Amino acid sequence: MTQQVRPIPEGFHTITPHLVCSGAADALTFYAQAFGAVEMSRMPGPDGKIMHAQMRIGDSIFMLADDFPDYGCVGPLALKNTPVYIHLYVEDVDAAYARAIDAGGKPIMQVADMFWGDRYGQLEDPFGHRWSIATHKRDMTPEQIREEMQQSMGQGCEGAQQ
Repeated sequence: MTQQVRPIPEGFHTITPHLVCSGAADALTFYAQAFGAVEMSRMPGPDGKIMHAQMRIGDSIFMLADDFPDYGCVGPLALKNTPVYIHLYVEDVDAAYARAIDAGGKPIMQVADMFWGDRYGQLEDPFGHRWSIATHKRDMTPEQIREEMQQSMGQGCEGAQQ
């Protein structure tokens, strides 16, 4: 009798971030210090680089590898920017943000209460990846969010639906 293979491996969710960076071994250390990430596996590659690693933050797994420019695999430092933010929900955003900054993260947006009901901040890790960190404070309807957005941005908020 053959065992049926699950389409999603145990512990994974439908979407799994896969980060590429220069200095993946140092990134593993940073993510452990900054976000409490736990290393699950590591596959060494040539020249001391990491071909593939897996870490877990809370109930979510993410993957990580060193950049390999010869194969078109580069991280945000090589690109000099990133269009992607990784969003992390935590119990205490203020403490998590402070821990990430103390570990070497660069502040982008200080933690503050936001009109959509989260307490929220942004930082860049030393490897060029952007992280948004939040603690959800209030459940809100789309109408309440729209009203608070208009209040926070002024009554003449362009593009807001009425």
